[in-house]
Amino acid sequence: MHEFPGMLGSLDCMHWPWKNCPVAWQGHYHRGDHEGPTIMLEAVASYDMWIWPAFFCPAGSNNDINVLNESNLFEDLLDGRDPEVRYTINGHEFTKGYYLVDGIYPEWATLVKSFKCPLEPKNVKFKRFQKAARKDVERAFGVLQGRWAILKHPARPFSINKIRRIMYTCVILHNMITENNERNICDLEEDYLCERENMP
Repeated sequence: MHEFPGMLGSLDCMHWPWKNCPVAWQGHYHRGDHEGPTIMLEAVASYDMWIWPAFFCPAGSNNDINVLNESNLFEDLLDGRDPEVRYTINGHEFTKGYYLVDGIYPEWATLVKSFKCPLEPKNVKFKRFQKAARKDVERAFGVLQGRWAILKHPARPFSINKIRRIMYTCVILHNMITENNERNICDLEEDYLCERENMP
């Protein structure tokens, strides 16, 4: 959709405020740019707002790099079970997909960032297209919070496990609505659904 061959989606993190965070933990879950304690959700979203890998529970004092190091996003890649994607760019054939990210993420082959200060016209154009494509994950977070009022307000449970179940339930229901509206465009999900329908 964005003319980025081989792109698996856009990667970013979202903070969910935690109202009843125990006082002893507040320093661990609080960061200066947020009013109170938060818990983070790391997710990859595609153009259709389908959230497929989601990792929730890191403390809000973390940044996106620390959350990436805790998550299991690249476990399939390390185990050799990652989805095979074939595409050609500038005459070179590639078999590994990549994610679009913002400037804080590390310089990895599977993470594509935009140029900081582009001077050449082609770099300026790439930065504009990359920033437009990255809006998918921000839009998905906005729709997720818009659909479920519980995510608009700070989390009230005292238990981390209960908060985790609430977030994952909202993400699953969000994807079910996307699938029911027949807006999902992710080939990986369609293959997975076909396999699931053929199961006994």
